[in-house]
This record gives sequence, structure tokens and C-alpha cells, in this order.
Amino acid sequence: MDRKVSVAPMMDCTDRHERYFLRLISKNVLLYTEMIVSEAIARGDKKKLLSFNINEKPVALQLGGSSPKLLATSSKIGEEFGYDEINLNLGCPSKKVQKNKFGACLIKEPNLVADCLNEMQSSTKLPVTVKTRIGYDDVEDYESLFNFINLLKSTGVKTFIIHARKAMLGKFTPKQNLNIPPLKYEMVYKLKKDFNDLEIIINGGISSVSEIKNHLNKVNGVMLGRSVYHSPYILADIEREIFKNFNVPSRKDVIQELVPYVKKETEKGTRINQIMRHTLGLFHGQVGSSFWKRYLSENMCVRDADVKKIDHIMDKITFNNLNTSAG
Repeated sequence: MDRKVSVAPMMDCTDRHERYFLRLISKNVLLYTEMIVSEAIARGDKKKLLSFNINEKPVALQLGGSSPKLLATSSKIGEEFGYDEINLNLGCPSKKVQKNKFGACLIKEPNLVADCLNEMQSSTKLPVTVKTRIGYDDVEDYESLFNFINLLKSTGVKTFIIHARKAMLGKFTPKQNLNIPPLKYEMVYKLKKDFNDLEIIINGGISSVSEIKNHLNKVNGVMLGRSVYHSPYILADIEREIFKNFNVPSRKDVIQELVPYVKKETEKGTRINQIMRHTLGLFHGQVGSSFWKRYLSENMCVRDADVKKIDHIMDKITFNNLNTSAG
């Protein structure tokens, strides 16, 4: 599986509808679910939590939790549902997540994390990977990060996605944690040098193809987050320039392919706004982008949006001369 470029797990963003939409633009990037709590999988509606469309593949399941037993059970269930990878979240800094003892606060408990990874790997044949930050609070020295990765490596995990910021536990909101702690890419590069046998993926603040190319000279892969959510068509540039796939659909093609999916999903009870909210940024940076956002906000992203309006969406695109080219 190619992890050269992936789209980060993002709460309230990378649900199955977003992943289906992104896959229409890019055939090659690896997609991730939102973080799903292992306890919810063990005790809740597995089908509702884990079902996805086969066209989304390759797709990785990200788990949150700190119980080796529950994480192992969830990993096995994830494999049964058809995911391509199981990822453990060690990066989420929200207070709610900390209270339940998972996410970034687990960096403080490396032995527990190692136990979790051992159990997860013994329950699935899928690759088990880790997404972590470079440190937490006052602990952001390279030696601590090296020791942490070295211990986790001993479990047999080979792929580490490193968000190049520390987590401020309890002090910042999740949004502040994405912006305030400085990015320290050099620490991630050094990890790759010291652990050349590991697959090291860099994450944090990356928003252009030129940045991706620069990072790929120093690490194995790049994970993008918010830049893809706000401007999804960046994936078209990534397809062409990173994966050398020149058969990329135009923006108009993407919407045309999305229409039957919307109809099928609404027949099953999905609300139209649950799908179309993910397409707000499709025309980002193009002439007519504000028209698209306004049209969606008023017609498609309201709770009781009329599905019949989806039949006229192509007329709106053509009539308003939205730049729909594949460029």
C-alpha cells in the first residue's frame, strides 16, 4: 500500500461521505477514518460506525483508546469490515479525549502504548501504525521522542506518522493545538535518519505540492489535513505531480459522479447536507467559488435540503461559468 501521500483523520470531517468525495478526485492517496473509540466499537452499532463504500479504498481505520483488550477486539473487527490498515491515535489533545485516557496523553505512558500495540498486532494481519506528536507540554526534546519511538518499534510496528508539533495537554483547545505549538520538521527528519528501517510519515501544516516534494526528499510520506478539507481539489495536483496520474477528473466531472451517490444515500435516509457540506471548498481559488459556497449553503447544506435540487446542480455549475477544468 502506498503511503506516499495520505489525508489525515479529522474529527467531523473525514467521514465516509467525505472519503467517497475525495476518492472521486484522487485514486492514489490513502484515506483515514475519523478517530473511532475502541469502546464504542466493542459496545455500539458496529455497522453504523464502520461501514464504508468499497470505492473509498484504500482506507485506514484510526482507533482511539488505551485498553489493549478493546483495541485488539476493534482491530480484528476493523479487518473484518475490510479496512487496509489500523492506526492508533496518540495525537489528539482534546480534554474529553484525555479524560477517557486516550490520544496525546498516552505519550506519557509508553509501556501501556507498547502493550496496546502488541495486542492489536496479535489480533490482526493488517499493518498496525501509529500517529503521534513530537512531545507534550514541556517534554519536546529529541531524546524523549527517540526513546518513545524506539520502545514502540520493539513491538514490530514499522510505520509512524509524526505530527511535527507537541501537544499542550489541558492548556489549549484542539484548534489552538493545531496552530500555536511551533512546527519542528527537523525533528521528524532526524527520526528518519536514526530509524532508517522505519517508514516515517510527516504531518502538520503542509498545504502545497512543492512542500510535499520537499518533505519526500527526507521522509517516506506526507500526511495532509486541513488543507485538503478546505481545498479538496489540491488532490488533483497531487495525482498529477506526485503519482504521475494524468487522467484526473475536472471539478464538473467530480460533481457529476457525486450526484448518483447522493441520490442513493438519501434513499437510505442520509440527509443531503451530510454529504454536500464536504464539497464547499471544491472551487476554492477559482472564479465563482463564492457563488458555489453560497448556493450550497442556501440549498444543499441546510438540514431539510430538498434532494430534487441535486438534479439542477449541473445547470448551476454550467450557467455560472464556474471554472470546472481539470487544471
